[in-house]
Amino acid sequence: MRRKVKNKVIIKPDYKYGSLDLEKFTNHIMEDGKKSIARKVVYSALDEIKKSAKKDPMEVFETALQNATPLLEVRSRRVGGANYQIPREVSAKRGITLAMRWIIQAARAKKGRPIYKKIAEELISASKKEGDAMKKRENTHRMAEANKAFAHFAWGK
Repeated sequence: MRRKVKNKVIIKPDYKYGSLDLEKFTNHIMEDGKKSIARKVVYSALDEIKKSAKKDPMEVFETALQNATPLLEVRSRRVGGANYQIPREVSAKRGITLAMRWIIQAARAKKGRPIYKKIAEELISASKKEGDAMKKRENTHRMAEANKAFAHFAWGK
């Protein structure tokens, strides 16, 4: 649920688990404003995690988010007619948003099964430091490391 207070959107925790991150994850999954469908998908995925991994689904979810959260990213910056990929640290808020986005993109890229099973599988994989979302994180870190020489071009934001 969202509530706007002086140009700030306040997100309330989800009603089943009381987690803000889970509500944000639901919002990322939501398409065309169909939140009830997104909630069904998320809760079905958590039930699937409980069934297949035999662990606490919220623990798996939190671990997956922590593991998939990047520490560095590269941003393009134009300097003297050339574009450079400049490595930057990622804020905690943006890191979690990127992790959620990558997990959902990785799940949507897979074919042939219901979305809740694909999301459950991707969350379990990310909690074990495997899967496509983790590959994306590693590639991002690798690019940042490769472009470390251009870090002196960074300024402000």
